[in-house]
Amino acid sequence: MLPRSFQYFAPTTLEEAVSLLKEHRGDVKVLAGGMSLIPLMKLRLASPGCVVDINRVEGLDHVEESDDGKALLIGSLTTHHALESSPLVKRRVPLLSEAAGLIGDSQVRNLGTIGGALAHSDPSGDWGATILALRGELTVLGSGGERSIPIDDFLLDTFTTALDEGELITRVSVPIPPDRGSGGAYLKLERKAGDFATAGVAVQLALAETDEGDRCEYAGIGLTALGPKNLRASKAEALLVGKRMTKDAISEAASAAAEECAPTDDPLRGSAKYKREMAGLFTRRALELAVTRARKQGGRVQR
Repeated sequence: MLPRSFQYFAPTTLEEAVSLLKEHRGDVKVLAGGMSLIPLMKLRLASPGCVVDINRVEGLDHVEESDDGKALLIGSLTTHHALESSPLVKRRVPLLSEAAGLIGDSQVRNLGTIGGALAHSDPSGDWGATILALRGELTVLGSGGERSIPIDDFLLDTFTTALDEGELITRVSVPIPPDRGSGGAYLKLERKAGDFATAGVAVQLALAETDEGDRCEYAGIGLTALGPKNLRASKAEALLVGKRMTKDAISEAASAAAEECAPTDDPLRGSAKYKREMAGLFTRRALELAVTRARKQGGRVQR
């Protein structure tokens, strides 16, 4: 099937892009990587009268540290492959690189963008859970100006975000974990390589050494394909903070994550019961891997 006829615009500045979104308000879609929008248009599940292609807008495909060195700033047009392969990302926030490498196939990773994926808000998408684990925030721009939205407030429901009509994402910002004592992991279950997740878990931890052993000072856990949107396993996080990372503590947190999720029956990927069991299993595995990586760094976290 082919998409219906539409007007196509390719602005070269953010100001021009925002103006076009305002002018065609209510019947316009933003084209970034196109890995989600184009298939929807071909199936006529989305039939905008106007498409604004922002790929010619400069300054939206960068990855850099903030001036104070506390955050990684990612332009919304940065591709999954760029995040997977960036030496800066691997060194400062390796969880982002790991998650990017598990997205789709090589075509999707080379064309798809982090901003486009987050704006699409697919509960089976990998970025939502990853940014939740890192407690990131998004900068968006519209005719009313610029504003920042924490990821927890940005993801509202299936394919639904806090973006107002006429707004687009310009940047994703994530705090940089401590140099020592931190570790992350992203694991997901797929029917086959490149498929959407049956269940996925993103974890970011920060451990502090004490006389009694290492204790958890930070825990971020995001869930993929286990509810109507990417979910934060907040009860599991709370069970870990301040605790020693023992097998019992990890198992308790994994069980809590399984209880918190809200999977649905799926004839292709399994029953809700099966997915809930996988949520617990993959949370435990991701936590164990994150702890191992954090302990390899050693030392106390920066307070």
